Amino acid sequence: MAQNTAFDPLRALAIASQAIGFIVIFALGTTLESPRPWQGLTLALMLTIALVVAIVRRYRNNRRRKFLDERRERLLNDDDEDSTDS
Repeated sequence: MAQNTAFDPLRALAIASQAIGFIVIFALGTTLESPRPWQGLTLALMLTIALVVAIVRRYRNNRRRKFLDERRERLLNDDDEDSTDS
């Protein structure tokens, strides 16, 4: 079930962090004498942000799925109670 929102803040954060990270890696490579440690640190930070975004997205999806399942269960129970009362 896909969300129909026009703006997804998690997607924007992921795209922005990757874009900024690549720009920083490129800038470090052109300005510093030995940029490797800083580029590695930037890459690690980019991967950490991507992992956090993935975990938050999974948490939100699981929470939404649990809510929908509970709602469906309540509706089914309400329908069962209504049909037995008649």
